[in-house]
Amino acid sequence: MRKPIIAGNWKMNKTASEAKAFAEAVKNNIPSNTQVDSVIGSPALFLQELMASSKGTELKIAAQNCYSENAGAFTGETSPAALADLGVQYVIIGHSERREYFHESDADINKKAHAIFANGMTPIFCCGETLETYEAGQTAEWIENQITAGLVGLSNEQVASMVIAYEPIWAIGTGKSADATIADEICGVVRNTVAKLYGKEVSDRVRIQYGGSVKPENIAEYMAKENVDGALVGGASLEPASFLALLEGVK
Repeated sequence: MRKPIIAGNWKMNKTASEAKAFAEAVKNNIPSNTQVDSVIGSPALFLQELMASSKGTELKIAAQNCYSENAGAFTGETSPAALADLGVQYVIIGHSERREYFHESDADINKKAHAIFANGMTPIFCCGETLETYEAGQTAEWIENQITAGLVGLSNEQVASMVIAYEPIWAIGTGKSADATIADEICGVVRNTVAKLYGKEVSDRVRIQYGGSVKPENIAEYMAKENVDGALVGGASLEPASFLALLEGVK
């Protein structure tokens, strides 16, 4: 049985004091009966404070990105070794905003995945298609290509332990969302691609999230689907009450 995982992606939001207040409001109120991993993806500025605030609780902390090298002349980048030293558990990579605005390629994201594993952390690897790709009926091919290129050189055990997030670009921050049936279908494409590359045992273990306008009102519909193991959530993760409601929606 795959353990569900709900991860909030704050993107470039909150101040340090707001991040600390969020952690204080959430950390001791995570539902004990849901058996779900609860994760917050924070801007790098707040990671040290959040790690201290959440220590000894069920709240896990993710970085929103990292570089593929541990050290060097890479001004402005975040070292995966430094993240690991803080105790960060997860790192989000391959988000569509990183791909679009910062021109990250599948090869770049693959290098980051290797660096994250080398430092004892877990990647949350994002994939997803544009509205044009979706309407052209090319989603499955697009997703399969992203997964295939992004996982090059990773071991069976690494892939089985990682998290893959399917986020249709047309459903991120737009108020639109792929319904639960579509989400399950494309998360199934992700799982089948992993099976082709690494075998059924690995594909049965890897956790796959859906992301794109997920909120407390619809989380249960997604979680009821066979191939959906959780959600990568943007706006609905910014307020403590909303984030906790998302966790309550996982049955």
